[in-house]
Amino acid sequence: MGKTLVIVESPSKAKTISKFLGKNYHVEATAGHVKDLPKSQLGVDIENDFTPRYITIRGKGSIIEKIKKEAKKADSILLATDPDREGEAISWHISNILNMDDNKDCRIEFHEITKDAIKNAIKAPRRINQNLVNAQQARRILDRLVGYKISPLLWDKVKYGLSAGRVQSVAVRIICDREEEINNFKPEEYWTLAAILIDNNGRMVQANFYGDEKGRIELKNKDMVDDILNQIEGKDLYTVSVKKGQKKKNPPLAFTTSTLQQEAYKRLGFTAKKTMALAQQLYEGVEVAGEGAVGLLTYIRTDSTRIADEAKNEAKKYILEIYGDNYLGDTKIVKSKTKIQDAHEGIRPTSIYRTPEKIATSLSKDQYKLYKLIWERFLASQMSPAVYNTVTVDLKCEGYIFKASGSMLIFPGYLVAYSDEEDENSEYPEFSEGSILKVISYDPKQHFTQPPPRYTEASLIKALEDNGIGRPSTYAPIISTIQERGYVKKEKKYLVPTELGFIVTDIMKNYFKDIVDIEFTAELESKLDQIEEGNIEWVEIVREFYEEFNKALEYAKEKMGNVTLEEEVSDVICERCGRNMVIKHGRYGKFLACPGYPECKNTKPYFEKIGIKCPVCGGEIVKKQSKKGRPYYGCINNPECGFMTWDKPIDKICPICGSILVEKKRGGKNYFKCSDKSCKYSEV
Repeated sequence: MGKTLVIVESPSKAKTISKFLGKNYHVEATAGHVKDLPKSQLGVDIENDFTPRYITIRGKGSIIEKIKKEAKKADSILLATDPDREGEAISWHISNILNMDDNKDCRIEFHEITKDAIKNAIKAPRRINQNLVNAQQARRILDRLVGYKISPLLWDKVKYGLSAGRVQSVAVRIICDREEEINNFKPEEYWTLAAILIDNNGRMVQANFYGDEKGRIELKNKDMVDDILNQIEGKDLYTVSVKKGQKKKNPPLAFTTSTLQQEAYKRLGFTAKKTMALAQQLYEGVEVAGEGAVGLLTYIRTDSTRIADEAKNEAKKYILEIYGDNYLGDTKIVKSKTKIQDAHEGIRPTSIYRTPEKIATSLSKDQYKLYKLIWERFLASQMSPAVYNTVTVDLKCEGYIFKASGSMLIFPGYLVAYSDEEDENSEYPEFSEGSILKVISYDPKQHFTQPPPRYTEASLIKALEDNGIGRPSTYAPIISTIQERGYVKKEKKYLVPTELGFIVTDIMKNYFKDIVDIEFTAELESKLDQIEEGNIEWVEIVREFYEEFNKALEYAKEKMGNVTLEEEVSDVICERCGRNMVIKHGRYGKFLACPGYPECKNTKPYFEKIGIKCPVCGGEIVKKQSKKGRPYYGCINNPECGFMTWDKPIDKICPICGSILVEKKRGGKNYFKCSDKSCKYSEV
């Protein structure tokens, strides 16, 4: 057997795969894309059917030369990049660079990095799928046309350095629309009325006002509540019906990219970017004690929840061994709502027997948390439903009806593996039909309707997915990009549009309404799917898009006026010219700049003050970022003062040692701890 060169994307993936293959295989990594459109120009020949001009990405020349050198030594070449559009495009570029035969079966794909998966893939090579390549190519060209045509217009009319993205602009619009909805919201008054009773078991139970025999009555004001109370005050309620039953709560499906990002955010507090970085590490391979390098997860960019039969069978065996046959679910095939990723599975561990506890010492703290979440979710997806006893009681007084209801868990099913706060038992009242009940008290409460909440990363990802905007691989980059560009900022956990975000969104709505139209963007995503399926030519889609887009562009150039963007003035004085410095947004976040530019070119780092004094020197404590992007808190007088802490300080002193207290979180709840590690003081 001759030498085979296997080409993958990631160096860590290459390392893992090399251990599964024999001496007749050599694995090289491209470290991502090797060719792309040039950064300095459009790179698309609009007059010649939108032909793209691909060039070698800066820094990738040496990688290409090494691959070429290894290719000359090899008898055969296998392209093993990721099993998606981008992976297919990378394989296509490598194939062209190496002058490989288009009709040759050289492309292999696998959805988990395990020995069996790799060996099975090598036995089943196929040709490069040109439809997948064309779908990726169309997306790249559409994004380039929007970005490189609108951005110069924004530079000219609003502010130098701005940029517009096809999908990112829709995401910003969604956030801006929600903010406008919140600002325009008018709260409406409503009331609730509860009756506090004693049930047959002597327990205190709450029954809530429903209405009367004709149906539900909305309590809109205090007068309505007082009128009802005047009629029923001091009188008994009696039970008119008691309905008992059972309900089943089905287990959740295995994670998709979107649901993983949402759940990791809600349960672990991980950003989408952090979740995908950790998941990529677990997918590509981790050194596990006793096993060596092994991929712990299946492919992590997917919108399918389908599970392979082998994985189902392994999970079935595990559940029978650990829990018994009552806990085994009836797992039917679940079809993906779209076809694009249906060749993939849902995200799952490559072996259910590789439990989180078993491999904990081989993982970092955050890797362990994410792996445990995915492992438990997959196990739960293969288990039986939880079963609850339910009861609904109707109680009557003077023609008015109150309702009491509750549920009691009688069989946990999948909850033994994957529980949630929502799965806790609710109050379960015990009443006999026809029984008369004394009312201990009535509890009327005034409420006001609340505006819709701002988006978090999790809820924005859900909104993008629900509206068909973007794809599994794009959710995390979208959220990172709109923050880096200064269109959106994060306040606590919420995404809030900036003034710049509103201005750019208004421009896009007025002059490029299709670009920020949710339905139009979703329809374009659907057309990219059709290119992948071979039903439409990619040039046809790009041409159709560009004809309308170019008309809008010419109109905007003619009609759009200049927009003045007010810069935020800081209290920091420029030591060179005495002006108050202004806060600007750059590629790496906020910074301070002198408004006297170009006469004065002074700039400084921007540090967010938190209103707490340094316990060492009395200077301001400011929020900073480490070289790896991790936030921390330090004294503004650094390096003269060395005070720093990873946790946010509060304006309170430790009663034991006098150090400052810091904010911590445990089990989703905040508590306060002494910043001095040698002091054990803490308080809730």
